[in-house]
Amino acid sequence: MPTRGLRTRIAPLAVATALVGGLVATTTAAAPDARAAGGGYYLYFKKNTSDPINSKLYLMKSVAGAKDEVVAKYRAGSGNGSQNECATNKGWLPGTNTKNGKYKIEFHRTNFDGIINGHVIKLSDKKCAKGTKRTELFVHSEMKPNGKQGTIESERWDGTRDYYSNGCVKLKPSDIKDLFAKAGRYGWPKTLYVVK
Repeated sequence: MPTRGLRTRIAPLAVATALVGGLVATTTAAAPDARAAGGGYYLYFKKNTSDPINSKLYLMKSVAGAKDEVVAKYRAGSGNGSQNECATNKGWLPGTNTKNGKYKIEFHRTNFDGIINGHVIKLSDKKCAKGTKRTELFVHSEMKPNGKQGTIESERWDGTRDYYSNGCVKLKPSDIKDLFAKAGRYGWPKTLYVVK
């Protein structure tokens, strides 16, 4: 009888510990089974119609049966200030709802060497509302291929004006590095959604 009484007191404690342990794992290191049960992680780009270079990019966690959680939030720009999503190399990222604003994340790299460099997330091509196909769309910053700051303008972050881009989503270097660290820890998103 004393053994049963001890078991009765310990069992609720074990369940509470398991629940708290599961919550900690989900919020700090998200075990693979937690991501699968909750639907995983995704990026969410919220356009700012009054100031396109002061938009927001969120790393989100999908939670089954509950409101999705913000894991991280960053200031982001898209385009050269134009809200014409069909203007190639000028307008902001096409899409304004979950149907036409869904992008597949094709890859992510920390050492990309091209027109843009360093930490990049490659997005799928997208047709704008009028049918123009937008290509070479990335989430990126301004840095050298090795992730350090360079001496030429396209490899050096100078301030607010650097949020302008040729239609990609642009973050400051410290923010994209933080995004990569968090996505690496919790689980890499496979999708980016764009909304107004």
